[in-house]
Amino acid sequence: MRTRFILSETWTSLKRNGSMILSVMLVTFISFLFIGASALMQAQITKAKGTWYDQVEVVVYFCPDGASQAATCASGKSPSQEDIAGVIDLIKQELPNDVANITYVSKEDFYNDTFLKEYPNGEYNGRTLTAADMQDSLRLKLNDPTKYQVVSEVLSGRTGIEEVVDQRQIFDPIFNVLNKATAVTAALAGVMVVVAILLTGTTIRMSAASRKNETEIMRLVGASNWTIRLPFILEGMFAALLGSLLSVGALTGIVNAFVTNGVAKTVSWMPFVNQSTVLLTAPALIAGALLLSAFASAISLRRYLKA
Repeated sequence: MRTRFILSETWTSLKRNGSMILSVMLVTFISFLFIGASALMQAQITKAKGTWYDQVEVVVYFCPDGASQAATCASGKSPSQEDIAGVIDLIKQELPNDVANITYVSKEDFYNDTFLKEYPNGEYNGRTLTAADMQDSLRLKLNDPTKYQVVSEVLSGRTGIEEVVDQRQIFDPIFNVLNKATAVTAALAGVMVVVAILLTGTTIRMSAASRKNETEIMRLVGASNWTIRLPFILEGMFAALLGSLLSVGALTGIVNAFVTNGVAKTVSWMPFVNQSTVLLTAPALIAGALLLSAFASAISLRRYLKA
């Protein structure tokens, strides 16, 4: 009987306060759209890092024949096969737990497999280059990609090695930009959450004020505080539910239009978030909206309907 009464009161309140419900729904929609966008952006960064960092390598470039600005290449000659074998033995001895795999790439292999694919005619900066103009290199797969510095300290500055490059440096600027965008989105989401709490509390308090006589009668006949408050709390939660569902729908549409059927079709080398990511995020957004609304409503009504 009490449940039927509470639901009846909630439904009556919803019909009377359509504009208030709409305002709570819209502010919840905007707030959780920002929160969802921030979560998806962070998921995008995590997904890209997981894929790229598993593939990146540390590349050891040996000195080329001819002039080089590196002090370790002062001889002007590329190292012999014996010298390269010595570097490989050094890596195995001093970095056995850090380097998982060593791949030797000769000048000829780099020229045929990489350089000619990017420059089919062999022309670069107005010159026609051959395999002799390339560099021998070692590609090191690390057990932990974050331990590049350990490898660099062992190999950098050795005669015959021109440069030690961590391929992560190529991606870090991209991740920095994405992290900053995520921080901005999260800050906006935080502001909107505060706005949602204030607006939800104010709206529910106004709804209670419009039904002051009814609540006084309920108190006189012995209704408990929670019996009086619960219809108003459910009213706010219903509006928040609609707003959160709208935000999930908007995120689904955005990911589908701009990611799945947009960027992902033209940029195949980068992993992107998809509809599955949105579906995994949706329960948290909906639950968060309901909890936020319940909290704001309960706090707002605590004093106003206090016996």
